[in-house]
Amino acid sequence: MTTKNYHELIKDRIYIGGADDLHDVMKNEKVDVAYDLRAEATNEELPYNRVHSPIVDNADQQDVSVKSAIDSVVHAYNEGKNVYFHCQGGSNRTGTVAIGTLLALGQAKSIEEAEEMAKTARPKINVKPEMKETLKRMYPEA
Repeated sequence: MTTKNYHELIKDRIYIGGADDLHDVMKNEKVDVAYDLRAEATNEELPYNRVHSPIVDNADQQDVSVKSAIDSVVHAYNEGKNVYFHCQGGSNRTGTVAIGTLLALGQAKSIEEAEEMAKTARPKINVKPEMKETLKRMYPEA
């Protein structure tokens, strides 16, 4: 039995993980689209529907790129697509988009609740302070 290094954020619909998990999730799950959140990603040809939605790690003021990634994931989900999104290791940028996705879909009422849900799904999530500030600006009521 193989160990899955990716995780379900929303059962059977949204999966999260790291770049190294892409091939496994695409092989094992019925994922329609994968969002690569890495600014440092290459443009290699892959046999998947992969969308580059870059977020710069360790940078302030990522509001536009974070919002774009969250909106893309939510839009695909609302179209009935199964989604995978990842950054390099699946902790900071992936965690940020996971929290925003849960808030946008009404699965959580606060950033703290969404973060707890995301960490329950993927324990290695560790959102950096500058990304939490981005989420607070995006979701001031959360």
